[in-house]
Amino acid sequence: MSPTAQQRRPRLAMSMGDPSGVGPELAVKILSDPANLARADVYVLATEDEIKAAAHEAGVSVPCAPEPGTTAVAAVGSKFGDRSFTRGKVSREAGERVMADLLDALAMFERGEVDGIMFTPLNKSALHLAGMHEEDELRWFAKGLNYEGTTSELNFVPGLTTSRVTSHIGIKDVASSINARSVAEAIRLLNRVVRGAGVENPRLAVCALNPHAGENGQFGREEIDHIAPGIQLTQSEGIDASGPYPCDTVFIRARDGEFDGVVTMYHDQGQIAMKLMGFDQGVTVQGGLPVPIATPAHGTAYEIVGKGIAKTGPSQRAFEIAVDLATQNLQ
Repeated sequence: MSPTAQQRRPRLAMSMGDPSGVGPELAVKILSDPANLARADVYVLATEDEIKAAAHEAGVSVPCAPEPGTTAVAAVGSKFGDRSFTRGKVSREAGERVMADLLDALAMFERGEVDGIMFTPLNKSALHLAGMHEEDELRWFAKGLNYEGTTSELNFVPGLTTSRVTSHIGIKDVASSINARSVAEAIRLLNRVVRGAGVENPRLAVCALNPHAGENGQFGREEIDHIAPGIQLTQSEGIDASGPYPCDTVFIRARDGEFDGVVTMYHDQGQIAMKLMGFDQGVTVQGGLPVPIATPAHGTAYEIVGKGIAKTGPSQRAFEIAVDLATQNLQ
């Protein structure tokens, strides 16, 4: 490719997600917007016939061409593009399709053909039926890339981003997985991503694990022995991190603009607050990987498949974030 990285637009691989869910509808609605196609070259992991069928059902038009451009996407096909799927139900076949498409997207990145990846909703049960044994797709992505560095799911709503010290593990295992190093790594990753999103000096809050931030050890010593030391490690590196704060009040402060990001100790500690604050714009980023990967934070919504009523807000925001992060990789 002749243009230099600084001259060309970011290139995005897009999976249309679980074919039994609303993913294809959301994907074609995003791709039907000329303003989106003007921002990035988009390679869709689907056949042209699949794209056109989904677009027809959604009542939109998606132009396809051999190469993407400002007015068209490239349909690069799929290993399972000739299969049919039972809509509105979990299936191994749908999980196999998603995994195959995402593996192809990773391969495109490793060959230098794309700068970022975006996928519409998938279903974890379908992925597990298809053979995904990792605790979540982030770990699966890391394995596929042979990446062993720090990773964390990052969640975005307008004006606020969260990272997690632990993610898809049982509550009984959370406390034993928290230590100063894991806390510091989650803070560093969040700081790096928020800076990449355009905040020069991110203000980061760190959640406590226990009620009332442990009440000086009365309700547990994780804050004293692990969380505070992790915060201090990053403060010594010049990162503006503070806490640990009780998690039942820190998101009120963040909502009011006091913080740009919050580090949480486990999945629901942050996700409940984030979805209350911005479910219609929630985005998950597979943080820490060498390739930016973004997806809407909601599920496959099997109950509304085929009705044409799936809201595009989170998918549109995921597309924008994937493009922004891919653009950062070009600089």
